[in-house]
Order: sequence, then C-alpha cells, then structure tokens
Amino acid sequence: MNGREPMAEVRVTVASKVGLHARPAALVAKTAAAQRVPVTIAKAGAEPVPAGSVLSLLTLGARHGDEVVIAADGDGAKDAVEAVAALVTTELDG
Repeated sequence: MNGREPMAEVRVTVASKVGLHARPAALVAKTAAAQRVPVTIAKAGAEPVPAGSVLSLLTLGARHGDEVVIAADGDGAKDAVEAVAALVTTELDG
C-alpha cells in the first residue's frame, strides 16, 4: 500500500430544476476547484469532464433528474467527491 486513498466515486441525481446550468454550475465548479484533488463528473455513457470548470459543466448537459458520476483520485478524494455531490443533490436555483 502506498498510503494514498483509493479512488472515490459516487452516483447522484441532479436536483436543480435548471440542471447543471448557470448558477448551479458556478457553485459546483467553485467547490470542485477548491478541493485538494481534481474532481470529475460524467453522465452515464459519457466521458468525464473536470467538475471545476463551469464551461465543462455547461457542455455536460446534465439536466434535472439526470444521474451523474462524480469521481476523484488521491488524498482527500472521498471528501472532495462528497462536497461536490452535496451540491449536485441540492436545489441550487434559488
């Protein structure tokens, strides 16, 4: 064992009514970018994109009710994934 945390991954459903667009995308990107490890997000069957990039989140096209996979690798991966997942599963439109 090399002392590194294993990769962390979680599947969650997008809660915001506008999906990961506009304000929700900005909030998710800010949180993802603040993590100690890079965080990715992907829709089922699609390539993961950097969760810390608003543009990447907008092009992902994740809508309300879509399932996405949030993943990170390295020290702090579990905490990073949980922080981003908490936002994705919260109604952020208000």
